[in-house]
Amino acid sequence: MSAIKGNRLNSGYDLSTGSISKILFDTIKVGIIKSNLISMFAGLSMALLVNDIPFYNEIGNILLALIGSALVIGSAGAFNNVYDRDIDVIMERTKSRPTVTGTVSLGSGLAIGIMMAIGGLAALYAAAPLSALFGFLGLFLYVVPYTMWTKRRTVYNTEVGSLSGAVPPLIGWTAISSDLSHMGIAALFVLMLVWQMPHFYAIAIRRMEEYRAANIPMLPVVKGMRRTYRQTNFYLVLLLISGLLFWSFSPFVAITSVVLSAGWLVLSLAGYRRMGTDGWAKSMFIFSLNHITILLLIVIGYSLIKPLMG
Repeated sequence: MSAIKGNRLNSGYDLSTGSISKILFDTIKVGIIKSNLISMFAGLSMALLVNDIPFYNEIGNILLALIGSALVIGSAGAFNNVYDRDIDVIMERTKSRPTVTGTVSLGSGLAIGIMMAIGGLAALYAAAPLSALFGFLGLFLYVVPYTMWTKRRTVYNTEVGSLSGAVPPLIGWTAISSDLSHMGIAALFVLMLVWQMPHFYAIAIRRMEEYRAANIPMLPVVKGMRRTYRQTNFYLVLLLISGLLFWSFSPFVAITSVVLSAGWLVLSLAGYRRMGTDGWAKSMFIFSLNHITILLLIVIGYSLIKPLMG
């Protein structure tokens, strides 16, 4: 594989088949691909139910959407890794990335990103041109306004980055339907947009010293814990209220969203007083993962099972 250099490097990689896969997966951030595919599939499943389209009638577009989304998201990860290798080497959780150690060269990283972007956008275009447009928009937002512009310049980098993170449901929906007027997809977009804020604030607190060393202006680094705590709660209240947007799609999903967000807000308010900063941030991070996973799986399950129940 041309993107891999050398026989064995100090990074601990070797050129066995398993290691080549791991190098590629680390370069394209396969964990982020998986999590974003869930939200993409939630939008797709919702569109099937709302438009009364049987799952197997759209199996071709569904496969194209899955493949295309995975490739586009992976390309965004590759571009991000290439651009950020100078700060990734400073941070403990990123210093072993292949683009940092030299296992994947600058040219090879760019080639991986470009090839995946072209292949992914082509697959999405084959599913639906509008789906490809949203795929390109998500890729652009992540690479240019977030990675190259705001990440190193402003505490609002998280808000900018959340825009790209909210695009996958739109990719999934438009692979099935071009009508974006239904409140359900608006609710899903807002959910993904707002959820990312307290989620990434928790990460920023846990990795605060690493971000400070890398000179990345995350909110707790620049404004401190008190401001981060207040802003976290603001977004949690907004997340709770926005759950009501699901009502026209499903009262059950709306109530579940409100209850989960209320639980998260209670954890934030009570935990901040009882736990230390690290304990609070860790609990908030874990709850954020459970919150979004449960809610998206409920949206998917409801969308796919309800037609079978007549």
